[in-house]
Amino acid sequence: MSAIHRSHKTPTLWAVTAVVFLGLLVSAFVPGVRLPLIVAQVGFALLHGAQRYSWRAIGVFVAAGLVISNILENFSIQTGFPFGHYHYTGGSKIFQVPWFIGPAYLATGYLAWVVATVLLGDVRRNSPWLTTIGTPIIGAFAMTAWDLALDPATSTINHAWIWENGGAFFGVPLVNFLGWTFTVYLFMQVFALYLRSRGPLPAAQPDRTTASDLQGVLLYAATAISFFPQFFTGERTTVTDAAGATWRTGDIYETSVLLTVYGMFFIALLALLRIAQRRTTAAASAAEVNTIQRVEPNPARLSA
Repeated sequence: MSAIHRSHKTPTLWAVTAVVFLGLLVSAFVPGVRLPLIVAQVGFALLHGAQRYSWRAIGVFVAAGLVISNILENFSIQTGFPFGHYHYTGGSKIFQVPWFIGPAYLATGYLAWVVATVLLGDVRRNSPWLTTIGTPIIGAFAMTAWDLALDPATSTINHAWIWENGGAFFGVPLVNFLGWTFTVYLFMQVFALYLRSRGPLPAAQPDRTTASDLQGVLLYAATAISFFPQFFTGERTTVTDAAGATWRTGDIYETSVLLTVYGMFFIALLALLRIAQRRTTAAASAAEVNTIQRVEPNPARLSA
């Protein structure tokens, strides 16, 4: 990539990162911003993924995420597998799932994927199987960490979807989170297998000055910010789930923040430290090479 071409790409991606970051902050306080924000987040995933892998590769990520999540969500609504028995209350659905659920998987799922590549390693053509399988597993757990904080308030308090048999985790069943991990792992594994067979060659490492790991990690951390305002301003009352169990909303809000701090923020912190470690190691290696070059004698000068 030419320096001129790269110079245009770099500010564009950072500008999109800034817009999404501010959108995540605003959506935490202003209702009605969530849907446009999901569109902006998907736009970031497309631009970042195309720069890092290729348009065709990020197209595979999008297709796998939309198709697999929608099939399994609809299947679970009918049968209870893999998430449990539930139904959505809103309209504008694809079969029985609201249209924005698939893009929401992509928006946060891609950020979780970036975090996983930082922690274990990116998947390139002919990558080791440990990376090819391990990175989707880490990405699936990083994604489910978001749902741990999201689901109780969104379902039990806001009734965006209803768990028909309730559940021990503030009205949400354990099987829901297992289903999330399974579903996200499936579409990330499809993406990883594509990258291993048809993705960029190992020598063609992504230009991290353009499609930066830091961009994805910062947005992953910012996704958790929305859980804090409801902790401070949410109404303290009680709610009853579909199974008849009563829960205190204050307990739900506080648990969401607790899971955010020791879940998503902890994962993001690990990724940020890994980025810093990588940059420090690279700088130390460059300094060592420069020192060796200065110390070693110049053969041409000796022969003269």
